Amino acid sequence: MSAVPEHTTGHPDMNEPATNSPAAGGDHPGRHREYEGRHRADPEGLSVWATAQSTGPVQRRGRYVPESVKHPARMLPAIAAHAIAAYTEPGDLVLDPMCGIGTTLVEAVHAGRDAFGIEYEPQWSNIADANIRHAHDQGASGRASVIRGDATRLMSLVPKALTGQVALVVTSPPYGPTVHGLVRPGEHGVVKYDDRYNDGEDKGNLAYRDLTGLADGFAEILRGCATLLRPGGVVVVTARPWRKRGELVDLPSAVIAAGLRAGLAPTERCVALLAAVRDGQLVARPSFFQLQQVRKARSFGVPMHLIAHEDVLIFTKTRTPEDGSGVVA
Repeated sequence: MSAVPEHTTGHPDMNEPATNSPAAGGDHPGRHREYEGRHRADPEGLSVWATAQSTGPVQRRGRYVPESVKHPARMLPAIAAHAIAAYTEPGDLVLDPMCGIGTTLVEAVHAGRDAFGIEYEPQWSNIADANIRHAHDQGASGRASVIRGDATRLMSLVPKALTGQVALVVTSPPYGPTVHGLVRPGEHGVVKYDDRYNDGEDKGNLAYRDLTGLADGFAEILRGCATLLRPGGVVVVTARPWRKRGELVDLPSAVIAAGLRAGLAPTERCVALLAAVRDGQLVARPSFFQLQQVRKARSFGVPMHLIAHEDVLIFTKTRTPEDGSGVVA
């Protein structure tokens, strides 16, 4: 992938003037290069987020407590940080209704925002608390807290005073048994561990529902988020498809449908890279399991490719007659 579009000599762009014509500055060498330069976008304004210039472990090293690695589906800190920088100002309130180890909260307080999160599993909420304390020990100026509970009942968990106060929601739905976890060499090959959200597969956890149940529960969560959003507030959801028995499960589309049912309006669809950009090329950062799955598929003649990005789905609150907030539906 090239970071900047390149012109080829064999197939000229019919929308561009020929480089040897007077309009292109044929009598003035160098003008075409100058013209191209005017179309280079500021990376901060692109819909492609370069969020994996360093690996996940490098992004978390020293910034998160070591126990954080046990969570099976951690959001890249750079994804949360990019969303917070793009959609909020210092002092704003950020929410993650499925906060896990608290990545969104940690990045928010380091950026001078206040934040709170909801987490169903006590193991992860305890680690999120530890990560917040660690951030404050490192000088983070924002305030954050974690509420234990079921985010599908969001409004029963959150003080009513926060209604209409949230500037930004950043979250990701769970991936259930498709999460990757960690690996180590074993006597009989590679052993997978830390690959579950809990030990007992509590059916109250959305991760253990089928796609329909997951989407329904996520719609309830987003409905609560819509109530908490302030006018002009934004919801950012990261998601990617997974494969089940070789077939692609389209989670991003299910998330968009859930957002619509929750009264949110989809306004953008961005890409958060899970690969680094080096000299105009992508450097993949796959997990062991991604590589294994792709290699196995290709050995059977299926031209499967590595997933190198997360879909980033941006929503705003639909305007209601009562408050006039949000965007026109």
